[in-house]
Amino acid sequence: MLWFRNDRHTSRDRTVAQSTKIDYIGTEELAQLLRPSEAVAAIRDALIAGLDPAADQPRSVLSLPHGDGQLLSMPSASEHGIGVKVLSAVPDNTARGLPRIQGVHVVFQPPAYAPAAVIDGAALTTLRTPAVSVAAVLPLVTGPGRRWRTVVFGAGPQGAGHVRTLRDAGVALSDVTYVVRDPSRAQPELVREDRVVPVEQCEQWLRQADLVVCATTSARPLFDSTLLGPDVVVLAVGSHSPDAREVDSALAARAQVIVEDRKTALRECGDIALPVAEGVLTAERLLPMADVVRGEAVLDGSRPVLFKGSGMAWQDAVIADAALRKVGGATDPSRG
Repeated sequence: MLWFRNDRHTSRDRTVAQSTKIDYIGTEELAQLLRPSEAVAAIRDALIAGLDPAADQPRSVLSLPHGDGQLLSMPSASEHGIGVKVLSAVPDNTARGLPRIQGVHVVFQPPAYAPAAVIDGAALTTLRTPAVSVAAVLPLVTGPGRRWRTVVFGAGPQGAGHVRTLRDAGVALSDVTYVVRDPSRAQPELVREDRVVPVEQCEQWLRQADLVVCATTSARPLFDSTLLGPDVVVLAVGSHSPDAREVDSALAARAQVIVEDRKTALRECGDIALPVAEGVLTAERLLPMADVVRGEAVLDGSRPVLFKGSGMAWQDAVIADAALRKVGGATDPSRG
């Protein structure tokens, strides 16, 4: 827990922010507060209760000096206050032994809208991104009698986070194969006992895959989707740029395509915008995940499903609210 104070001011002059306790929730604290399955439930419950992803403000993106990366700002309002996540995305950090994505999520609570909590931004992203993916397809992938042979492109926090979340949410994974450029660099604490293979060997695993997770920074399709079966489920979450994509247009053309929000997907997701521009996918075919979660759009289990997520601010706000409820922050009116 952090206290923000400025002893040069009297109590009369001190601002609310300077005299209010601000909770700090780091990586370990967030993991203790919310299991992955609880994060999935929080996303689904919010959508079922009527949350409208289309009401979210677009993220703002600032290019860092010298082309070093990007600074992303993502604000969102909820009944519990305002949440703003600010992240730096610096690709060269990997070579420095640092996380590629770093930042914080700040919660401002009513009625005074003083800052009430700061949550580690990377930890929040690592928890909420797979929670959203799994929330979008949960009934389909938890149906009785099916076990899922899974291929994951990328063995970093997001790839491993999807595997962890799928398992915690009750998805029966019969086999997990991570596909990476250099298996020797895979972190044992992330991939655990699952298989890790070089990208050159991915074809044999894709041919038998039931579920594919794409969690990379690739700007080009990772594989030829004709290798995939007729009822495969693909979760693509690695890119948030209209000219970058992890899956090819052939998959978008034949799949049931779920997105967080139509306008957001067309603006930010190359996996969607590029096949639309090519004429093989239309905006009308895009299924908002809120409609799927609420049962207003029903998926056909005999056809491919593609979920494309780029990350939206409302998701961070929902997960932050759920975490703060566990520590009493979101429902304590004295915090304002």
